[in-house]
Amino acid sequence: MTKNLHIDTKAMRAKILDLAIQGKLTDQREEDGNARDLLKEIQAEKEKLIKEKKIKKGKPLPEITEEEKPFEIPENWEWVRLGDIAQAVNGDRGKNYPKREEYVASGIAWINAGHITDDGYLNADKMNYITQNKYDSLRSGKIQRNDLLFCLRGSFGKVARIEPFCEGAIASSLAIIRLFNTALRAYLFIYLKSPQAANELNKYANGTAQPNLAAKDVLKYLIPLPPLAEQHRIVDKVSALFAQLDAINKAYEEYRELQQTMKTKLLDLAMQGKLTDQRNEDGNARDLLKEIQAEKEKLIKEKKIKKEKPLPEITEEEKTFDIPENWMWARLGDIVSKTIKRGKSPKYSITGDVLVFAQKCNTKPGRINLELAKKLDLSTLKKYPEEEFMLSGDIVINSTGNGTMGRVGFFRDKDNPYNLKIVPDSHVTTIRVLHDLIDSQYIFYFLKKLQPKLESSGDGSTNQKELKATIIASICIPLPPLDEQKRIVAKLDELLPLL
Repeated sequence: MTKNLHIDTKAMRAKILDLAIQGKLTDQREEDGNARDLLKEIQAEKEKLIKEKKIKKGKPLPEITEEEKPFEIPENWEWVRLGDIAQAVNGDRGKNYPKREEYVASGIAWINAGHITDDGYLNADKMNYITQNKYDSLRSGKIQRNDLLFCLRGSFGKVARIEPFCEGAIASSLAIIRLFNTALRAYLFIYLKSPQAANELNKYANGTAQPNLAAKDVLKYLIPLPPLAEQHRIVDKVSALFAQLDAINKAYEEYRELQQTMKTKLLDLAMQGKLTDQRNEDGNARDLLKEIQAEKEKLIKEKKIKKEKPLPEITEEEKTFDIPENWMWARLGDIVSKTIKRGKSPKYSITGDVLVFAQKCNTKPGRINLELAKKLDLSTLKKYPEEEFMLSGDIVINSTGNGTMGRVGFFRDKDNPYNLKIVPDSHVTTIRVLHDLIDSQYIFYFLKKLQPKLESSGDGSTNQKELKATIIASICIPLPPLDEQKRIVAKLDELLPLL
């Protein structure tokens, strides 16, 4: 169901732009005339500006060869270089950059590459502002209405309109694309967002680890130029198609929200015993807890696990919903076969046959991905006792990190096709239950239901929050008899894939 509904709108937008600049989205009309005439008008305006000394006469642009033309265009279009229809204006550089005392809370914008959004606007929330005196002292880079901004570094190749218009100037990471005929702006914006513009960018980028462009190279970009009337139809068509994609995106997000709500509701019902029938022959979870305690005492006596401090009694306030009579509330730390704790900080190696399970291995889509695991330096292997190696049925919880803390995963043998030993790193907590008495997937499903709460249960500063093992151990679990646990897991395994 999800696959049928979801559309890769980013790829669709790129395809629409690609078709648009080839003239394949709109009809060609004789009454539009020929782009050659439009180009003559633009050239006349350019010569006029040079004569009035409003712009400088630049070096001649390279002739356009047949080999350069990446695709065919309609007969009444023309291939041009960007410098034929626009100038590229650099920002002020070096010593003339604003000093700390020349920034102010609001007023004249000082725009850099980081202010340009993916959809081609300026992010006012992150904008910097400079004093009037600083603005007046700048030698170049002052924006005008109808300018386009183009990233030479940083957000490489991004382009932005200045809407709504604001007074401002650009940093040297940007160039101003200033058209000789401003009526071309909407079409040029579409072109600069297209895959073909990305191809041109790759042609002229310097190819270093931190690639950048020179403004003079942007002027060499090859552009398919339609007559002006055709440009307007292209802009209208692209706008209409993008609006449809926006509607699809919105519908998909609403669907995803509904899907998540349904999953949450399903887990809620399961953990209240409302998805399955209660059976007398299952017995009582009170007896199950006694068996668990007896098994833990046996493991302590055999020195396989350490005796820990008793966890506090569960209060009535902690019992957040009603459960069937033969169920019991238990703390997670009381039903595990291994101390709940984070792994060790590892030392890595390029070679070796022991993997380190990191936060990223517990992926956002919900799968365990050991291809993302690094290898442990085997000289440190003696630091890891046998019980630290991960086993099938272990539950993992990311215990640090913004955007990942609290994420719950379930590790199975099938996630480890090479049958390598695995240890968790210091940012991951593992939970291992007594498999003969507890269905670990039932515990996983309950913790998955609790994940939104776990994500906000960290202690510490904003950048260094951690989900402590003591918090995880104290979690209250609604515990059914074992057979009922297995029926709940089977029912969820049946219903969740339908969503």
